[in-house]
Amino acid sequence: PAFLTAVVADLLSGSPLREHAAAVATPGGTGALALAVANFLEPGQALLTSSFHWQPYETIAEQAGRALETFPSFTAEGRFDAAGLARALALQRERQGRALLFLNTPCNNPTGYSLDAHDWAALRPVLAEAAARMPLAVLVDVAYARYGAGDPLDWVRALEPLAERLTLLAAWSGSKAFAQYGARVGACVLVEPQAEERARSVGALSASCRGLWSNVNHLGTLAITECLVDPELRTRVERERAGLRELLFARVELFTRLARAAGLLHPRYEGGFFVAVFCAEAAHAAARMRARGVYVVPIAGALRVALCSTPLASIPRLVEALAAETQA
Repeated sequence: PAFLTAVVADLLSGSPLREHAAAVATPGGTGALALAVANFLEPGQALLTSSFHWQPYETIAEQAGRALETFPSFTAEGRFDAAGLARALALQRERQGRALLFLNTPCNNPTGYSLDAHDWAALRPVLAEAAARMPLAVLVDVAYARYGAGDPLDWVRALEPLAERLTLLAAWSGSKAFAQYGARVGACVLVEPQAEERARSVGALSASCRGLWSNVNHLGTLAITECLVDPELRTRVERERAGLRELLFARVELFTRLARAAGLLHPRYEGGFFVAVFCAEAAHAAARMRARGVYVVPIAGALRVALCSTPLASIPRLVEALAAETQA
């Protein structure tokens, strides 16, 4: 209970949504994603997310007997495609009568893109319209929120006005926020203003936990709880995390500056572990880069670049290789 209370406070600090939230412990943020798919979609229905997404979303859906559908991530101008999302939600309403939407922001994996005030202003009416016509659950995957350039709680303020119209979920990751991947500690946070419905939903999520993984790493939850609630430990954690952020932002700044000079095309990138460089023949480009000793991950329409694992001194070589192979 202390862990769950601490996670809700960490995620929704200063928001009125905190009074209407509850959480269940999960093995990392991935567990929260699996819970949402299992509980907010019927077998045979499809999860909806952006075209550029973390590939295990598809695996999670398939293993639960669900499918995955996408909407275009970006417009021709490089903005979040709210109109494309509206069309996809309308199709899901016709086909399955409900929708579960995954939004991975801030610091989307694999693109590094974070929704800004302009994007949220375009997105809110789309979600409101969909929620008025069918049951809609929106899960915000905030795994990388502590590594972005903006306020990690911007998404909370953006969605507060919709909390009574849709089911709001968040995938909270101790793996990322505390740099403790191996501990496998996370949480699925649910916001539901109606107490009876909130209790019913938490009961369903808890039952799924029991049937999927039984329990989460107990020592991990105890350790992270102390880091969240003990003022001295929390200060030390935030200081250490600030050092990691500075290291990452130095890489981001250098990469974006050199990429712009080299003419590389990529989404707006202001933080996070990954960026995607657009490339029509991604698999071939990645193979040629491997021959140069430069390793990236080919995805549909782009190359995923992990600046989280690229030393500052290697970024010029990385950009040079990307420019040579994506503009050939």
